[in-house]
Amino acid sequence: MRADSHGLLSEDGSKATLVVLGTGFAAFSLIKEIDVDAYEVTVVSPRNHFLFTPLLPSTTVGTIEFRSIIEPIRTARERIQFYQAWCTDIDIQKRTIQCQHALDKTMFILPYDILVIAVGATNNTYGIPGVEQNALFLKELADARAIRQRIIECFERASIPELSEERRKRLLHFLIVGGGPTGIEFAAEMHDFLVEDLREIFPSLIDDVRITILEAAEHILSTFDATLSAYTIKHFERQKIEVLTKSGVVKVDAEQVFLQDGSTVPYGLLIWSTGIGSTLLVQSLAVLKDKHARIVVDQYLRIQGFTNLYALGDCATFHDRMLPATAQVAQQEGRYVARALNRLAKGKQLEPFRYKDWGMLAYIGSHRALADLAAVKGRGFATWLFWRSVYLTRLVSFKNKILVVLDWMKTLIFGRDISRF
Repeated sequence: MRADSHGLLSEDGSKATLVVLGTGFAAFSLIKEIDVDAYEVTVVSPRNHFLFTPLLPSTTVGTIEFRSIIEPIRTARERIQFYQAWCTDIDIQKRTIQCQHALDKTMFILPYDILVIAVGATNNTYGIPGVEQNALFLKELADARAIRQRIIECFERASIPELSEERRKRLLHFLIVGGGPTGIEFAAEMHDFLVEDLREIFPSLIDDVRITILEAAEHILSTFDATLSAYTIKHFERQKIEVLTKSGVVKVDAEQVFLQDGSTVPYGLLIWSTGIGSTLLVQSLAVLKDKHARIVVDQYLRIQGFTNLYALGDCATFHDRMLPATAQVAQQEGRYVARALNRLAKGKQLEPFRYKDWGMLAYIGSHRALADLAAVKGRGFATWLFWRSVYLTRLVSFKNKILVVLDWMKTLIFGRDISRF
C-alpha cells in the first residue's frame, strides 16, 4: 500500500480494501466509525446482525424480545459491502481470504489490503463428553430461542397426568454449569419468570421447580469483588437458587450430569456457561498465539510481525497484558482501530491503545443488581435501576432503545408470553 493526500491506496491506485471478519462488539464498533471515504470496507460474517449480548439472558424468558437487541449489519452503515459467510482460510502472502457462504455453502475468495480479525470465540466444553450433544449454550440469539422453547417444553411435559414424581422433578430442574455473569444472569431471569409468571400459570408444579448452579471453582462471579460474590450467594439462598461450588463436571448425558465426586445431578434443562475457546479459523492461523490459542497483538492491536493484520475482541490478547473477554473491551478496541486507520489514511501518527475500565454489572434477580466499579461496589434495587439505565444507553440504535423500553413495560403490565411455536 501507499498513501497520497486522500488516504491509503492499494497497489493499483484505488482506495485500500479493508476486510473485517465478524459482527460482534469489536467489528461493529469499527464499522460504525471507519472512514468509508478512505477505505473500501467489506464485512464477512455468518451472522448478518449485531447482537447486544449483555441483554441476551433477558430474552431467554421473554423479558425482552429477540429482535429488540439486534441491529442488521447491512443497514448499520452506508457504503459497506457485506457477505454472510464463514472465513475458512487466510492466505497472508497473497492477501486473500477464502470464504464459504453461510446459506448455500458457495466458496469464494476476497482480496484485502488490510484485514481485521474479530471473529470472537466459541463455547468452551473442555472436551467433557456429552456436553455438545445435551447442553444448551447462551451465546447467540438462536441459543436464547432454544432455551425459551425448552423451558416451556419442560413445564408442558411435567404437567402430563400420571407422570411419575421422579420424572416430573427431573423435568423441572433447571441446571446451570458455570458461575460467571452469563450463568448468574440466566438463573436470575429464570427465577423472575417462575415467581412473576409461571407460579400462576402452573400452580401445581411450582413446588417441584429447582434452579441449581454448578461452579468448579470455590466462588461464583470470580471477576467481581468478593463482597459482591458473597452478597449474591446470600441473595440466591433467599430466592431458593442452589449454588454448588467445587463441583466440576466430568460427563453429561441426556438426563443427568456426572460430577467429580461421583455424584449425579438430574436435569430437565442444562445451560453450559463455563467460558470461551478459540475458533477453528484462529486455531489454523500461522501467527503468534498465547497458551489459550488467542492471537497475540501489539500495542496498536496489530498481529505480531504484521502491519496490515489486526485482531480484536475475544480472539486476541496483548503480548504484555491480559484484558477480560468482555463487551466493553471489544467495543473500545474496535473504536480504537477505526480511529487509528482513519489517522493512518490522513498520514497522522498513532497513539497506543489504552483500555479504560468502566467496571462490571450483573443482574441477580428480584429487581436487584451488582455494580463493581472503581469507586463503588453497588448492590440492590438502586443498582438495578442503574444497571437498566446503563444498558439502555449502550444500545446501538434509537430503535433498539425504544423497543427494549416497550418490552420492559409490556412485561411489567402483561407478564411474559409462554407460547411455544
